[in-house]
Amino acid sequence: MKLVLLGLSPLLLANAAAAQEVTLKAATAFTENTTYSRPFERFISRVNEDGKGVLRINYVGGPKALPPFEIGNALKGGVAFYTNLMPEADAWKLTERGMSELRQNGGYAAMAAIYAQKLNAIFLARLVDNNPFHLYVNKPISAPDLTGLKLRITRSIATSSRRWAEPSLQTAPGEVYTALERGVVDGYGWPISGIFDLGWHEKTKYRVDPGFYTAEVSVLINKNSWDRLNEAQRDVLRKSAARGEGEAVAEFGEENEREISRQAAAGIKTIKFEGAMASTYLAKAYQAGWDGIIRQSAATGPKLKELFQKAP
Repeated sequence: MKLVLLGLSPLLLANAAAAQEVTLKAATAFTENTTYSRPFERFISRVNEDGKGVLRINYVGGPKALPPFEIGNALKGGVAFYTNLMPEADAWKLTERGMSELRQNGGYAAMAAIYAQKLNAIFLARLVDNNPFHLYVNKPISAPDLTGLKLRITRSIATSSRRWAEPSLQTAPGEVYTALERGVVDGYGWPISGIFDLGWHEKTKYRVDPGFYTAEVSVLINKNSWDRLNEAQRDVLRKSAARGEGEAVAEFGEENEREISRQAAAGIKTIKFEGAMASTYLAKAYQAGWDGIIRQSAATGPKLKELFQKAP
């Protein structure tokens, strides 16, 4: 399988720590007011409502304000993609445990330490959870064999059931519609949500089930900025982040069902692997994902796998 990872996150940057009411600058890797930016935008609204006189966030927007692949460097320097700086972040897509469990079993603490070390960042919350990826294709397939298919995928991917491989095409989300329209690619990997935001449903014939992995959108804050905040200001951020994280599983469970119905109504047919074929499909997807993380991070990858993976 060649699969897409959404390895990206909104970020917060302080620009007026000396003032009584501190202003943070925020950007997201997603286009404003779309499926994966809306939880972050609600987070900002809550902070600005609850933090009046104490803390506010200036939302500069999505990719037009800050290209996705520049977010990691911007965050690290204090000014969805930062796996180039922190490959371990890929582990979020592979988690089979919810955030409440990861906060109890040490998974959150382990990742938070890596964020601090490699990105100079504080991890506040995951605002998207329980939102699986799917393979979308324009040619019917009868088994988890993608031989001959040209797929749009990102740098951080799980490949076919046998190995990691070079992607067929790496392109920004805004260019996928044209690639599908022109037949440059036969399909793509994306979560169950969001294809209508991008118009891809118009050029998509099939969705492959079951879903695998989970989309991940997190709130991070530059560590230097965090250190300059007082406890009242930090508490505003913590409370809003915790509320968003607590809503994520149920919210996206409902979102998933709406999208399944909406895709069917749009004429997207389902190719469904069942029984042993589905089990093999999923097992190899997760094995490929973890092999890639451990290859890039031999020191911490195995520990993250132990914390994030459900016991057999």
